[in-house]
Amino acid sequence: MPIYEYRCGSCDRVSSFFTRSIAAALTPVCSHCQSGDMQRRMSTFAMGKTTQSVQEQYPASGAASPLDYYRDPRNIGRNVEESFQRHGVEMPPSVRDNIDAARQGSLPKELDI
Repeated sequence: MPIYEYRCGSCDRVSSFFTRSIAAALTPVCSHCQSGDMQRRMSTFAMGKTTQSVQEQYPASGAASPLDYYRDPRNIGRNVEESFQRHGVEMPPSVRDNIDAARQGSLPKELDI
């Protein structure tokens, strides 16, 4: 099922439209302001990441090999930190404390590994 994206000429926001097939007729209407002044745009797409692509994107400096990525304590909590930043939410102090403690070698008390 194709997904098409259109940018509204009135409010400049993007709307996505799902269709059953490429041949299906589509008359896009903005889902935000209901305008019909829509311009089709190049859709974004998601691409899965392999362990190797993550290691290449975020190399651990001083690591003997790219496979040491997950052994580098700086990478503990990196995804959590980036998620809070990306969503514009302040990280709770307890989360920050757990990440910092893990980077120093202490596992959070709630985890039994």
